[in-house]
Amino acid sequence: MNGSVPLETVPSSASLSSPFPGDFTAAGDVGSTDWSTSYHGLSTQAFSKDIANILLAPVDDMDIEMKPDGLIYLPEIKYRRVLNKAFGPGGWGLAPRSETNVGPKVVSREYALVCQGRLVAVSRGEQEYFDPSNIPTATEGCKSNALMRCCKDLGIASELWDPRFIREFKAKYCVEVFAEHVPTKKKKKLWRRKDQPKFDYPWKE
Repeated sequence: MNGSVPLETVPSSASLSSPFPGDFTAAGDVGSTDWSTSYHGLSTQAFSKDIANILLAPVDDMDIEMKPDGLIYLPEIKYRRVLNKAFGPGGWGLAPRSETNVGPKVVSREYALVCQGRLVAVSRGEQEYFDPSNIPTATEGCKSNALMRCCKDLGIASELWDPRFIREFKAKYCVEVFAEHVPTKKKKKLWRRKDQPKFDYPWKE
């Protein structure tokens, strides 16, 4: 033995005893997969009906937030709660698949979403920053962005990418208003939820 780590091997279907063919089958296997390159367990079998019902459940309208530019989104913590409900805390995780790329204004990194020991999605997260001292915070935001993008492959909050749903949601729950930038007196149209407070600072309705 020269001490080198053997290449990853995927067991044959005959050796799998787990109800999920992509799962690890022995305690000794845990941690043996190099998720920076592996596609272990990808699309081997659908998750159970109970798990699918949790992942594909309609999004609660009260959970949806709106940015001033009119973009609707689900806060990152909501995705984590769905994953915890579906797979249990510790039953899923994000594995880095690249080094952190720090550009002049944007931090990015590719992550893999692993659920019950098998890869289900890969996505690159991005986060802007405006000062070098904010790079650690941007790095964490980059991870959260990757998680939200990976969750699209599981169908979580898929309505947020449906143009018809977006139009109907904005018409029912949101309003576009004129606001003035207090320091510069510049006026601009901004979006907010109807049940949210009016803009106050730096933009004021």
